[in-house]
Order: sequence, then structure tokens, then C-alpha cells
Amino acid sequence: MAAFQAPCDVLVFFCNGKKIVERNADPEMSLLTYLRDKLSLSGTKNSCAEGGCGACTAMLSYYDVKKKEVRHFAVNTCLTPLCAVHYMAVTTVEGIGSSRTKLHPVQERIAKAHGSQCGFCTPGFVMSMYTLLRNNSAPSGEDIETVLVDNLCRCTGYRPILEGFQTFSKVSSDLCLVDEDDQNKKDMIEDMGFLCRNQLFRKEDWMPYDSTQDVIFPPELMILAENGPENITFASQNSTWYCPVTLQGALDLKISYPEAVIVAGNTDVGKSTSHFH
Repeated sequence: MAAFQAPCDVLVFFCNGKKIVERNADPEMSLLTYLRDKLSLSGTKNSCAEGGCGACTAMLSYYDVKKKEVRHFAVNTCLTPLCAVHYMAVTTVEGIGSSRTKLHPVQERIAKAHGSQCGFCTPGFVMSMYTLLRNNSAPSGEDIETVLVDNLCRCTGYRPILEGFQTFSKVSSDLCLVDEDDQNKKDMIEDMGFLCRNQLFRKEDWMPYDSTQDVIFPPELMILAENGPENITFASQNSTWYCPVTLQGALDLKISYPEAVIVAGNTDVGKSTSHFH
């Protein structure tokens, strides 16, 4: 336990390629609140605040030391504690493109396919799709539908959103491989045929997706990850966040703070005076 008795550490992460150093990280603050109130990144929307709508979706990235690769995953920032992004890279909708500079193909396609009406849910859909492409630049139609299940839209009925994003799918190139008994595949290809005939938009007018143009993962975070994990403590007036790096360290903390809330993928950070992750 001695390793956790030092003053609180400094929270370090990258947001849209910029290094963020927070010396007063509040363990009870969500990543969503920090993005909007501290960094003025209002593209990430605050809607249900309980992980039910996906409007606050952003992408987190970290370096997997064992696999020697960068991992990307979409999160509901309203449920993500700020302290949990230490040594990670956060990407919001502002970080992939804008109408002032240049839209990302994901942004362009949902807009030109008429997949945005009130627009409140659009950044969340964009970031879910963007994260999928960062992990798989040639997803299937099923991959696209699956990754969007956590995003809700009250305006469009989802069809224009799916039609726009299905243009990233390579299913149409597999026409000659269709099994006559595979009705699901045949139905999907029929849908793609409808998409090709759809006069609301023309695929050939859109920017192609080039994964090499995406923002690179900060090399500094790779170096920090390679140096190995460290015990981390963040404290505010009302609560303390402990991050042990060993099972024994976690057990020691639980013995010392039996009422502490364990934050490890759950959706309730809680109001306890102590948390450990």
C-alpha cells in the first residue's frame, strides 16, 4: 500500500493529437464533461447521460504492449471516468475532419446520404463508424449494422444512415461467390443493388476512404506503455481513484477500503469516497 500514499499523479492523455496534462483530475468527472466543459469540444453530445443513446460516442486508443499494436474502441464518454483515459488517445468528431478544413469520408457520406436531420445523434454515429474503419478498413454490411446498434436516431428511421455507411462495405464485390442457398447473402446483395440505383446520392461523387490519412497514434504513448504500468492515484476533495497494476495490489486496496467501488467496465461509477480501477 505504500506506493499509493504519495500525492495524486498528473493525468496525461492525448485528445485529437494534442497532449493534455491535467493536474487536478476529478475522479468523479466523466470524460464527456471534461471534453465539453474543459476542452470546449461540444461536438460530443450530452443526451441521456446513461449510455443509452450513443450521442456522446468517441474513440479511445491505446498501445497493446503484448500484441505490439494499437487498439481502437468506441466508448460512451458519459460513462467513461476521466481518470480511466490516462495514457490513452481520445478522438472526437472534431478530430477527424470539419467543414472548415476537410470532411472525413464518414462525415461526408452520412451527410450526402441524408442520414442527418436534427443532427444531434450524428457525431455519435460518425464516431462509431470511424472506429470500425480504424479496426477494419473493409467491413462487411453485417459489421456495419452490428457496430451501430448502440446508436439511436429519432429522425431518420436509420435507412439513410445505413445506406450511406454501407458504401464502405465490400459485399458488392463478392457477387460471383454467392451460394444459391444463402438467402441472407442474396438479400444483402439485392439491397446493395437498390443502393446503386438510388438517385438520392452518387457513390462516385464521394471521397474514397484512405486509412493512411487518419491521425497517427502518438508515439509518446507507445514509449510510455513500453516502460511498463505504474500504480496511479488521483484525488479530489471528495474521492480518490486508485489504479493498481497487480492482483495483490487490488486485494490490498479492497482490504483497506472495503466500501470502495470497483470500476472495471461497469456503468455505475458511484459516489463512494474511494474508487479503484
